[in-house]
Amino acid sequence: MASDEPRDTAAYQQITYSVADRIATISLNRPEARNGYTLRMSEELVRAFDQADADEDVRVVVFTGAGDHFCTGLDLAPEEIALIAEKVPDSSAGETWQEPAGHCTMRIFAMNKPVIAAIRGAAVGAGATIVLSADYRLVAADARFGFVFSRRGIFAEGASTWFLPRLVGMGCALDWLISGRAFDAQEAVASGLAHSIHESEQLLPKAYQLAKAIVDKTAPVSVAAIRRMVYRTGMMASPVPTHVLDSRLMADSLGSPDAGEGFDAFLSRRDPVFPGQVGKDLPDYLPPV
Repeated sequence: MASDEPRDTAAYQQITYSVADRIATISLNRPEARNGYTLRMSEELVRAFDQADADEDVRVVVFTGAGDHFCTGLDLAPEEIALIAEKVPDSSAGETWQEPAGHCTMRIFAMNKPVIAAIRGAAVGAGATIVLSADYRLVAADARFGFVFSRRGIFAEGASTWFLPRLVGMGCALDWLISGRAFDAQEAVASGLAHSIHESEQLLPKAYQLAKAIVDKTAPVSVAAIRRMVYRTGMMASPVPTHVLDSRLMADSLGSPDAGEGFDAFLSRRDPVFPGQVGKDLPDYLPPV
């Protein structure tokens, strides 16, 4: 896929960022280390998702990795572990921090733009958790996942104990998290973790095909509101608060320019060109991030 010149290239050393056709591509870029996850990579990913979210020209993000593997987990080099340890605050003093994988996971969770993860090869540890809050996970036939924390004597990160049961159910989540075993692309799709399997050479084209359909067919404000509603109200014990909010959103949207364009495009059998912008038109009474 053709790509514009990446913006703020100098700001990124371990990832790449580019925009073309209203689609931002964020790619892990340490292929020589199988995209081993580092503190710098975490910080750069958060900045890149910030950049994509703030850019009204960006409608969708494709999140992938350079080379044969998406991410083989935390880089276990002693200097990297020491660098992370230096950042850990004194919890006894009431200080808090965001561990590196969760920092990325939670930034994607807060996005107003849909995120499509395109995963090939290993997605292990942090490589498995940083995609849990993406809206789509497309996988290559050679993809292999592993929530390996119990086998390393550490604890599950990336808010995986919240996201994973909601994606695949409690039983499956417990199996993967407790055993730490590896599993393949077929199991990922069968469980609901991944949406579809593709040959490696078709993975990114399929991700961009999906992204383009979202760009061409959907309203950015509608997508942002729906995404937030699913996450913020979808887990409530009762549907009543959601219906109350639905009703207010519907009442406010029926006379909007986006609705007018959507209805006219449907009746005219043409693709819509929605005028709404997330930055100024997203209702301010939606549940907060």
